[in-house]
Amino acid sequence: MTSAPKNSLAALFEGYSPPPPRTAFGNNLANLLASPTILEATTTGGAAQDLGLFGVSALFGHNQPPLPTLPYNWYYVIPRFTRFLSNLAVSEKHRDAGLKKYTNVIASLNRRYYDHSSDTLNGIVIGSWGKSTQIAPPRDVDALFLLPDHVYHRFQQRSGNRQSQLLQEVKEALLATNPRTLMRADRQVVIVPFDAVTVEVAVGFRCTDGSVIVCDSKGDGRYTISTALEESAALDASDRAWNGNTRALIRMLKCWQDNCSVPMKSFVIERLAQDFLLTWQFHQQGVFFYDWMVRDFFAYLIANANGYVVMPGGEIVQIGSDWLSRAQMAYRNAVNACLNERENYQWLAGEDWRRLFGTTIPEGVL
Repeated sequence: MTSAPKNSLAALFEGYSPPPPRTAFGNNLANLLASPTILEATTTGGAAQDLGLFGVSALFGHNQPPLPTLPYNWYYVIPRFTRFLSNLAVSEKHRDAGLKKYTNVIASLNRRYYDHSSDTLNGIVIGSWGKSTQIAPPRDVDALFLLPDHVYHRFQQRSGNRQSQLLQEVKEALLATNPRTLMRADRQVVIVPFDAVTVEVAVGFRCTDGSVIVCDSKGDGRYTISTALEESAALDASDRAWNGNTRALIRMLKCWQDNCSVPMKSFVIERLAQDFLLTWQFHQQGVFFYDWMVRDFFAYLIANANGYVVMPGGEIVQIGSDWLSRAQMAYRNAVNACLNERENYQWLAGEDWRRLFGTTIPEGVL
């Protein structure tokens, strides 16, 4: 028995078992044109009105019917989104380079403040690297370094903006071992721009109740409570609860953020993704439902324009609406893409997805 050629459908989908049937929409046209449930349930005002009808044109005018050899609808969703997430993954080379620069910073500060050169003690990777939500190309590595108590008391003896002075001292300590690096202190962090990757290091102190306070040099300066560890724990819990979908959704949204220049902070995107998945009816499903997951997230996002997210610890962060037009366009394209995925028009769906995610998502998977 001869094996199928490598570029054949059989070879491409070898190992994929048929996914379970989708049941949210029936097979009739009226159900297909209905707005997603999440949009109907949460839309307020005019921000998201009638967006569920933007995909109608995708059902008509095609020159080629769905391939008759395919055993079910949405046949290309799994290979497309599997490859998309693979393309988003940070390479081992870039990961090693980023962690090497991080350990360089930690070792330098340990030599200055603890009289040893450990590249792990007293340092914590935070931000996207700490939460494992980074995407390629990798962004800055965020670090938190915990200083000894006596440094806090030493600076408390000073007048003026103590936090700004402390950040300047930390910068000088890093310059001693990296003299050719142009560093600067910027409100809450010291920015260390290495060739391979930039490390942004925040400094703080562990309190007797276990909390961590970090420098904020804005205005006259102050210490604020860091929620970095709580944010990581909350994201871990969400990702475990929802079958790994939380991090997958966040990585895809960060790709959209980059590709469409979306004016929204990454930590807000992460929090919105967690809030959305709490109520999304398919949050236990796998990659076969990722087209709907993307589409329905944008419906949720649009419905929450000018709303807020609550961070671990209770801080309320307003999300505004500067991003609204980009989210509406993303939703239109996602609706069209989902309709084309259902009919197995893989290239048309790919064109729609690329309007959101650029060339990182494959246009075709054959």
